[in-house]
Amino acid sequence: MDIGALTSASPVIQTHAYAALAAMGLGAAQLAAPKGTGRHRAMGFSWAALMLTVVGTSFFIHTIRTFGPFSPIHILSLFTLIVVPLAVLAARRGMTAQHRQSMIWIYALALVVTGLFTLWPGRIMHKVVFGP
Repeated sequence: MDIGALTSASPVIQTHAYAALAAMGLGAAQLAAPKGTGRHRAMGFSWAALMLTVVGTSFFIHTIRTFGPFSPIHILSLFTLIVVPLAVLAARRGMTAQHRQSMIWIYALALVVTGLFTLWPGRIMHKVVFGP
């Protein structure tokens, strides 16, 4: 394990990684917690803010360049940027099934799947988890 790989990264990458890690933990707690409570709503708004931070910072990270400065992962960022507000809106409108499904997909794709890609050899999080 080498946390120095992350602490020596740019501030954008650090913000992105810390927000993603916080969203991963808070999201897991949120998925396991009772739904429809004030606590669920407060945690949900916090999670949505974290996700928008992750997405926003992702557009300033260009370590993989496939389409100009962007990569296929940025397509998922666009998806998340659109779906998070729509999922919050669905909850506010009482469309709980749509809200639940959207949030599960966002968590699975935008955090779990992309999180696994960050463990690819040569990436910063690979160094953090597995060492130099």
